[in-house]
Amino acid sequence: MKKLFVIGIGAGNPDYVTVQAINALNEVDVFFVTDKGPEKEELLRLRKEICDRYIADKSYRTIEIPDPPRDRNPASYEAAVGSWHDERAALYEQSIAKELGDGECGAFLVWGDPSLYDSTLRIIERIVARGAVTFDVEVIPGISSIQALAASHRIILNRIGRPVHVTTGRKLAERPDDADDVVVMLDGDCAFKTIKEAAMDIYWGAYLGTEDEILISGNLRDRAEDIERVRAEAKQRKGWIMDTYLLRRTDR
Repeated sequence: MKKLFVIGIGAGNPDYVTVQAINALNEVDVFFVTDKGPEKEELLRLRKEICDRYIADKSYRTIEIPDPPRDRNPASYEAAVGSWHDERAALYEQSIAKELGDGECGAFLVWGDPSLYDSTLRIIERIVARGAVTFDVEVIPGISSIQALAASHRIILNRIGRPVHVTTGRKLAERPDDADDVVVMLDGDCAFKTIKEAAMDIYWGAYLGTEDEILISGNLRDRAEDIERVRAEAKQRKGWIMDTYLLRRTDR
């Protein structure tokens, strides 16, 4: 039987890789990585550095899978993402069937944690449901960008007895009225600019855990333009950006 690991490798710092993840890395015969083009080459390089650092036997193979194009302005966001996942599933399935032999172990390395705003497990579920190729699956958790954000800013995400709402930039406007602490991921349009409350702080971070980490915090009205400018400059400089932030009401 083939085996497939989905391994969370943390938010960017190789030191975030857990002992459990290191043990799993050393079982892997084939690493499957998605090629997302020249602008994401640095992410591929960081994955390779983690493998070089933690794997004793260098006989493993690396298979690059081209990432299918995605409609960034669809009529239906959910339908477009579903179609994109189906295309990814077909490509992943082909690679697993061709490159992973019976009794071998393969792996996908996931930034942060596989359970949080990552599509790998959904795609693996599609492959399993199709039944054309069979394998066991094991998931290894990782340190998410949310945890890294809180650590870098030296804050606690929740206040005593209060919940934390986790959402995306696209859904920020739909947050509950009583959501006093909101973590926002996948915000390419700086949705925090739409927040009008004066008593709101922001804790923002980009490239968390890496040598390029950027942190900005303070009153949202005071810092929103700074964050938008710094974010645009960083994305222009590197060609990509990953950022996360916490919005916190200060009048409750």
